Amino acid sequence: MTDKIDVFTHSSIRIRGEKYKVYIDPFNIKSETKDADFILVTHDHYDHFSVEDIKRVSNGKSILVVPVKMSEKAREAASLVGRICEVEAGNSYNIDGLEFTTVPAYNNLKPFHPKSAGWVGYIVNVDGKRVYIAGDTDLTKENKTVKCDIALVPVGGTYTMDAKKAAELVNCIKPETAIPTHYGSIVGEEADADVFAADVDKQIRVDIIKQY
Repeated sequence: MTDKIDVFTHSSIRIRGEKYKVYIDPFNIKSETKDADFILVTHDHYDHFSVEDIKRVSNGKSILVVPVKMSEKAREAASLVGRICEVEAGNSYNIDGLEFTTVPAYNNLKPFHPKSAGWVGYIVNVDGKRVYIAGDTDLTKENKTVKCDIALVPVGGTYTMDAKKAAELVNCIKPETAIPTHYGSIVGEEADADVFAADVDKQIRVDIIKQY
């Protein structure tokens, strides 16, 4: 399954499923792919909600999924997509056949991603696998209960978990495979992926996927 997952700059992710191509937080997309069936946005910061990049990946009928508290901002992309669907943290959804669950994503002490903002990570069901995209988050009581096969977690620190905390989360939820994100660009160093991999339990596969 991980051969169907692309990690671009920062936290920009594409899952190429048999039925759907799903983008999460497209950012700094280098070419116009125009192949998104769904575009899932975790929160409204510029490096996660980029109208310019939504334009590059949307096929005009793409479904844009956003947290309910960024509904007004999401209208900036309304003309580029087929429709906009709003979600709340902690719920499960089936939108046009795509099943997913939202997980609260927030900082515990840092001010950048307050829990009150209602921002989310996603557990997306694709080709029989549950793929968790954590979004910008610290290690929290909610994400420690996630059940998934593949986990994409931020490791760059500053605005999110650092590599060691991300490994702690992965060791807690025990996916088959873990993939580091959110490093080596705006925040974090390329070496953070190696620190993460070294701290993850050996029975969990770590795939370092980085495409620019």
